[in-house]
Parts: sequence; C-alpha cells; structure tokens
Amino acid sequence: MDITSRHDIEQLLITFYSKVKTDEKIGFIFNDIAKVNWEEHIPVITDFWETILLDNPLYTKNAMEVHYQLNQQVPLHKEHFDRWLHLFTSTVHEMYSGPVATLAITRANGIAGVMQHKMEQERNHHKPK
Repeated sequence: MDITSRHDIEQLLITFYSKVKTDEKIGFIFNDIAKVNWEEHIPVITDFWETILLDNPLYTKNAMEVHYQLNQQVPLHKEHFDRWLHLFTSTVHEMYSGPVATLAITRANGIAGVMQHKMEQERNHHKPK
C-alpha cells in the first residue's frame, strides 16, 4: 500500500517519531534539547510532508530556522542526519511501498543532505576567528 492521504503521512510520522524519541543517537536532541511538544509538532510536520508528497500546500513556515537555532544549542553532524534518515527510511519501508513512498525516501535524502550542509556552513560561518 502506498502513501495516499494525510492520514497515511500522519501514521508514518507517529511511528517514525516513536523510534526517534527512544533512539540512543538522536533521541536526546528531540527530547532534551528541542523539548519537542509532540501534540503540536505532529500536525505541523504532517503539513510539511503533505505539502511535499501530495502537493497540498499547507506548510508555510521556514523549516530551516528551527534547525539553525537547534544547531546553535547542539551541533548537528552527519551522524545525526544519517541516523534520522535511517530511521525514516526503515519506517517508510515497514509501512508503505509505491511511488509516493519512494518519493518520501528521495525527499528525505535530499532534506537530510541539504540540512547537514547548511548546518555545517552555519557553524563554520559563526566560528570565532
């Protein structure tokens, strides 16, 4: 079964973030540093993924801004993005298959790569000289 609705995306994200919250490598970032309010975050992140997977333009925020702020509190490195991507990809594979599921993995790879690059740039730009 492929991802075809907001409900599918929401279920994917609930399952994915249940893994993230307890993950040894990245769980602390979400729980202790960002202190994510999951009841608020799930609808917002569902808007984001619905926008990029189902072409329903619900997400209007700047996704990078919160990550820049987080990167100042705890440096986000390749291993963090790799772990996020592994958990996301494995969750998609467990739950869905088809063109939109494949698109979700493709987009996640792109997002992780761009964010990792931008976080490194931001850290390098703000290094004391």
